[in-house]
Amino acid sequence: MMDRIVAAEVFVAIVERGSMIAAAEALDMSRAMVTRYLAQMEHWAGARLLHRTTRKLGLTDAGSETLARCRQMLDIAAAMPAPGTADTGSPQGLLRIACSQSLAQAALAPAVAGYLRRYPRMAIDLQIDNRAVNLVEERIDLALRITNALDPNLIARQLGTCASVLCASPAYLAAHGTPRRVEDLALHDCLTYSYFGKSLWQFTRAGETVSVPVSGRLSANESVVLLAAVLEGAGVALQPRYSAVPLLASGRLVTLLPDSLPQPMGIHGIYTSRQYQPAGLRALLDYLVDWFAGDSRWLELTQ
Repeated sequence: MMDRIVAAEVFVAIVERGSMIAAAEALDMSRAMVTRYLAQMEHWAGARLLHRTTRKLGLTDAGSETLARCRQMLDIAAAMPAPGTADTGSPQGLLRIACSQSLAQAALAPAVAGYLRRYPRMAIDLQIDNRAVNLVEERIDLALRITNALDPNLIARQLGTCASVLCASPAYLAAHGTPRRVEDLALHDCLTYSYFGKSLWQFTRAGETVSVPVSGRLSANESVVLLAAVLEGAGVALQPRYSAVPLLASGRLVTLLPDSLPQPMGIHGIYTSRQYQPAGLRALLDYLVDWFAGDSRWLELTQ
């Protein structure tokens, strides 16, 4: 259920600022969230609250009554302590986090374990899923995504950097040869990730960006599946460094083209609003930034 206090704040901001776009900017909230809060306010009121024209917004009679009640509610809320800060000042409550399987195994599970030790009054529910979840509809407090193409309408904080390595199994290389330059990848069976670089891989070579069209017979929406396939000799793969390092060290995988670095990607935490964050979520975001910075597997590689 949507927070009535936040909904009231959004409604007042829309009225005072004169538009939903201006309210979103003032509250540091996505436009989609502002629209949803207004729709929920009208649902609660059982009436249309605003007259919408091409030039301006105007209050209906029900909107005028609702505006007065919202301002009264916000005055009362301002006099109350924030949740999770009373008594001890330690964050408390439940956070629902969405994350891919590979990132959850490599990073989120150990990071969350440390976070829960530091904040014993917090609880976390992990939702493992590779799709882009709807935070509002699925009641997700934080979604972690690895991407360089983040929707500009999303509210996000970069938590770290994910470096990748180009690799293949010794068996595949023995059967198909070893690529000597990135352009040779066009001749190889490349295992591609459905949500990133499915047909174009980018590298940095001698300080310049090189883009190479690739293709292959296997793609997947989870890097764990592609990792298993590359181990079986199915082709060449771009794998997150955090997954590939132990396999490279053991010789089960071989690093290819060390003079050409795959494009690193950002690890982002996505949430609904910067201004209305539970204390536990703020603490988790700060904790994750420190955690990624403190583990060498997540440091960006440079030539």
